[in-house]
Amino acid sequence: MSYNSLFSDFTIAGSKLKNRFVVAPMTRVSAEEDGCANDRMKQYYERYAKGGFSMVISEGIYLDESYSQGYYNQPGLAAKKHAESWKPVVDAVQQHGSIFIAQLMHAGAQGQGNAYADETIAPSEIAPKGEQLEFYGGSGPFPVPRQMTEQDITDAKQAFVNGAVAAKNAGFDGVEIHGANGYLLDQFLTEYLNTREDHYGGSLENRLRLFLEIIQDIRTAVGDDFIVGIRVSQIKVSDAEHKWSKGETDAEYIFSTLGKTSLDYIHTTDGDATESSFGKGTKTLANAAKTYGKLPVIANGKLGDPEKANTFMEKEEADLVSLGTSALANPDFPNRVKLNVKLNSFDFENILLPKAFVKDHELHQDINME
Repeated sequence: MSYNSLFSDFTIAGSKLKNRFVVAPMTRVSAEEDGCANDRMKQYYERYAKGGFSMVISEGIYLDESYSQGYYNQPGLAAKKHAESWKPVVDAVQQHGSIFIAQLMHAGAQGQGNAYADETIAPSEIAPKGEQLEFYGGSGPFPVPRQMTEQDITDAKQAFVNGAVAAKNAGFDGVEIHGANGYLLDQFLTEYLNTREDHYGGSLENRLRLFLEIIQDIRTAVGDDFIVGIRVSQIKVSDAEHKWSKGETDAEYIFSTLGKTSLDYIHTTDGDATESSFGKGTKTLANAAKTYGKLPVIANGKLGDPEKANTFMEKEEADLVSLGTSALANPDFPNRVKLNVKLNSFDFENILLPKAFVKDHELHQDINME
């Protein structure tokens, strides 16, 4: 098959993408202990660019030397040394014609490894559901966080802005604000995690307020010539079954409100991007974002079957598809699909575990078309 929809070009905020394939942000915990990027990460990200992906989104990057870090060996953009360490990684990706986006992440209560703080902070003193991820170094239940003060919120907003400016200085083409998967911004959005009684809690309008303030502050800081996107989900690392309480009604408000901001795209992630997200017969999360937000949409969630992804694109449910585990198994996924070469299956033990990167590197004969 030719998969014409997947291999058509697309423009986001003036940047032309050669196809519709995007590497999804994936926690890899492969940075140095001090948060600096390294040559191992350079090899990891460069493979995707060489493999034909038009856009690469980094793993979640922490933003300050206080509460934002979520995992040990997570990369940062909290200090000048961090930005400097990212420059060779960014250059390696861009030299192959791919757009590189830095995902800005504040873990909030869902943090499980922080070199700078002994406690976590969140909108309210409510621990996330579930348990920490052992394969990323955590164990046991998440601790109860400290409720954020107004100053904590101000500091978090500034951390996002500082991270965006640092990403621009490091040479990234843009940033993606992590508002999904149960991390800090999603905690503010989630009713059972946010029981505040001030202007950041209660109504959906209030719970979305921090998103809007951060978007505005980042845009002011980086200017109009820098891509700014956001990732949104219902599901969380700690609660894979979570749904917004009013379903598509909430989705309409959230996405239409985000669509009125200066964002350049919305990135949705779901268990399966092609399935109804708010009950039988309802829209997919990606289509809700596209319909109500009226911005370019990147869809994520079990789109590693090229025929399935191409059909999804043909239906205009989304504008681009992001791949996680399928990209880990096939860093050259677009090139393989274009040449009709068999795709590798995903192997959790050999590919997902970050410390197995060298083994992962030896598993594949990458198909590069340069």
